[in-house]
Amino acid sequence: MKDPMRPALLLTLLLAQATTASAGNISFGNGWQEQRLSLFSSNDYRFGTNLSLISKGSVSIAWTRLPQADWGTSSASWTWTVDQSVPATNLAQKGGDDRNISLYFVFVPERMAPELEGANIRSLLGNDDVRIMQYTWGGNHAKGQIIRSPYGPPGQGVTIALRQAGIGSHRESVDLAADYSRAFGGNKGALVGLAVSGDSDDTNSAIRAAIGDLWLE
Repeated sequence: MKDPMRPALLLTLLLAQATTASAGNISFGNGWQEQRLSLFSSNDYRFGTNLSLISKGSVSIAWTRLPQADWGTSSASWTWTVDQSVPATNLAQKGGDDRNISLYFVFVPERMAPELEGANIRSLLGNDDVRIMQYTWGGNHAKGQIIRSPYGPPGQGVTIALRQAGIGSHRESVDLAADYSRAFGGNKGALVGLAVSGDSDDTNSAIRAAIGDLWLE
């Protein structure tokens, strides 16, 4: 079962600890941690130059917080590979939205970023100013389609479909500022954290995937 407070929980974790991520190329080594979304469900992550994951009827998130030097990021690029895929799903369906791999970008208003850096979970859960965009390989949606997240406070999170369910290897390049404006309107604010997830629990299927060569600009 998915956690309905997932986006807020993710933000809390991102802001709770520091990492050693650097501007430009982002390492998947130091600073990344796994967060389970269920006591009995966990993916298998391997951290290093790339991040690889194996998911077998499970779901969890690997996350890191970004330093202030990266808060102004407006675009990103990365390479990802899927060797084993979940079936195509409806990413708008709560409890039925399995996907191979997602890359999350977590934003807060610039004026709020310094004060939220030390915020506790009580003050962050349900924060209406938080915005989460996740780019996803999975589902059955058209490339670039924006899907409102069925989890968390209304209007807080969106999924942006990049690849339908299936295997292969691709290089992606996204305009975070433009996509944020399409998804939420207005300016993107400060990028305070990143996360990667694989999700196969609803279809009880399996994923073998990896992501690397991530650049922020």
